[in-house]
Amino acid sequence: MGYWKPGKLIVIALICTVLQTGCGGGGSSMTNPQPSPQPMPSGQIGHVFLVIEENHSFSEVIGNTSMPYFNSLASGNGLATQYFADTHPSIGNYFVLTTGQVVTNNEVNPPITTVDNIVRELVAAGKTWKSYAEGLPSVGYTGGDVGTYAQHHNPFALISDVVNSSAQASNMVPFTQFATDLANKQLPQFSYIVPNQVDNAHDGTLAAADAWLQANIDPLIKSSQFQTDGLLIITFDESDFTDLTHGGGHVATVIVGPTAKKGFQSTTLYQHESTLRLILKSLGVTVFPGNAASAPDMTEFFQ
Repeated sequence: MGYWKPGKLIVIALICTVLQTGCGGGGSSMTNPQPSPQPMPSGQIGHVFLVIEENHSFSEVIGNTSMPYFNSLASGNGLATQYFADTHPSIGNYFVLTTGQVVTNNEVNPPITTVDNIVRELVAAGKTWKSYAEGLPSVGYTGGDVGTYAQHHNPFALISDVVNSSAQASNMVPFTQFATDLANKQLPQFSYIVPNQVDNAHDGTLAAADAWLQANIDPLIKSSQFQTDGLLIITFDESDFTDLTHGGGHVATVIVGPTAKKGFQSTTLYQHESTLRLILKSLGVTVFPGNAASAPDMTEFFQ
């Protein structure tokens, strides 16, 4: 069997540096070193919650005294310090979070998409889900904007697996149902939580968004069910429109849960497709739609 001489190692290292490939293979555009993927805590995550806020950069949010509750979560739990949205405007990012790809950037007349998606894979794996949308007019509503409810922030209303199935459409419910399901211990395995246009900081203030999180998400975190097997992800869909870094700009993403590291700050570059991968992997799903299949793994956030 042959062996490597030191000189050969030096040459290879120089080649890797010049080409900026990392000599690790793969086609990812994310060139910073990735942590080695680790298995999720087996059997310890049974319920995953995703909350999406709107249109503010990492620097606008982290350390902002108008958001004391959010910052308490960021400092006491896991914070992704190098997390970037995928595109502008909002809709493409919401699609990445649910399909692993930017299906469209058309928010005026968005299409119904038939690509692989989170619903298809959850259902195939026998998992339950709900979209809790604040301001949704009625259970199963798949129509356009109403009041402070924005359809393009609720991509489940634009996914063929939901639109063409009354059974799946019934999983889209007004946010008022969330407190009831929490109290009755009837939460699904995946909960998609979308505040309205005021409470998500799109039209309202960051202070109002923070107050909404404390009023509605803090009871979840403190619940016995969440403390047993919960995982909460709070992210922003995109940064300010002037920030085009990695497509959608630098945003804050926080990871909370009993199996998540406390006071942990990641410097790994992540985007929304990694969050989609994390959601599915946490629930034991092994098929990842779109770019989630090759996205950097976020298991470094867990003990």
